[in-house]
Amino acid sequence: MKPSRFTAVGNWILDRFPLTNLWNDHMAHYYAPKNLNFWYFFGSLALLVLVNQFLTGILLTMNYKPDATLAFDSVEYIMRDVNWGWLVRYMHSTGASAFFIVVYLHMFRGMLYGSFKQPRELIWIFGMFIFVALMAEAFMGYLLPWGQMSYWGAQVIISLFSAIPVIGDELALWIRGDYVVSDATLNRFFAFHVISVPLVLVLLVLLHLIALHESGSNNPDGIEIKEHEDENGFPVDGIPLHPYYTVKDIVGVGVFLLFFATVIFYMPEMGGYFLEHANFIPADPMKTPEHIAPVWYFTPFYAILRAIPDKFAGVVGMGGAIVVLFLLPWLDRSPVKSIRYRGGIYKKALLLFVISFLALGYLGTQPATPLATTFARIFTAIYFGFFLLMPLYTRWEKTKPLPERLTDHPSLEDRIPALLETFDEITHVVPVQTESGTATRRKLNPEGLARVLGRLAINLKKKFD
Repeated sequence: MKPSRFTAVGNWILDRFPLTNLWNDHMAHYYAPKNLNFWYFFGSLALLVLVNQFLTGILLTMNYKPDATLAFDSVEYIMRDVNWGWLVRYMHSTGASAFFIVVYLHMFRGMLYGSFKQPRELIWIFGMFIFVALMAEAFMGYLLPWGQMSYWGAQVIISLFSAIPVIGDELALWIRGDYVVSDATLNRFFAFHVISVPLVLVLLVLLHLIALHESGSNNPDGIEIKEHEDENGFPVDGIPLHPYYTVKDIVGVGVFLLFFATVIFYMPEMGGYFLEHANFIPADPMKTPEHIAPVWYFTPFYAILRAIPDKFAGVVGMGGAIVVLFLLPWLDRSPVKSIRYRGGIYKKALLLFVISFLALGYLGTQPATPLATTFARIFTAIYFGFFLLMPLYTRWEKTKPLPERLTDHPSLEDRIPALLETFDEITHVVPVQTESGTATRRKLNPEGLARVLGRLAINLKKKFD
């Protein structure tokens, strides 16, 4: 076929489908703030992991059997007999944990720089619906290997729905499709995991991106770049998403894939956190594991559930821990978005929130001893206190004045000379006798280390004030 015919076919398609306009509107002519830092990698990484989950999930369904008598053996068949089946399965299981790591960091970035505040409330709401859909997708997929922890974890979590007044028992029965977790439950979860929830996820991701490109990306300064435009109507503090940020994201993707591949090839179970040891044992309804716990990304909410003695109140607390995230745009009354210009109260509150979330995540993996329950209640109070007290402390705190334009902060390359100076300060060169003569070796300089730590403490105090 002649090149002119290729051109004619291309023009015929473009006349009927606005591919060029879509590319220009959402990539080439979409202007993003020029000061985005590494925290903004995680949005594109979440999209990458979503694609990985779809592709590996499709490959797994080709050999998986959604049958209570065959499910576990079909997973073993994939791992042992299917060509590269072990790799596909580990990419999918590790991808599930990677998805939550990336999404949690993406959400934390929004809390750092106020990406949930006006005019981006709807972006945050769509993002939270994605989070809930992702939790549902992960929970239903967790049952499919039909291992011991899959079976009993689903049994415990589904039974929580029975605590809901009036409709609880019927709701739990509908979710299971039977009076206990059985073959009907497995088939139901397989249908939801493979078809229903992925369709919802794709729709929500599209809505999230459309809302993002309508309002524009936030930035570490929390300043709207649309307020300063040039004679052509483009933001003076913005740069096109493509090629500048698409190239930059490739660097983030490369670093992510390095860690992702390391986990897949060297530690796919991650010590029992990504793939529990009990899940390598076929499900046995007659034998309960010694300690039942959900996968690590559910454990902060599971710890909140166990911290409350009443079953129904625990379910309400666990659900409330997610609902308050939806309310974040209206709880925060600060006049500024970014943590760079907030007062010390919000910075300390956010630090306490992160500590409480990580601590609850750890406690959710441990047996419910009296001491662990006490700590879980303390950290649960801190978790909810961060949100419920936010209308007060964000209104009280004294904020810093906002600059009119975006500010430039030193990059890692700019910091290298200072880092080398710090290294020289905390170490010193000493002569060492070897068989071949006198050589030099660096040793720790306690006095230099004390000076560096002192300066670091002073700088941290200034940032929290």
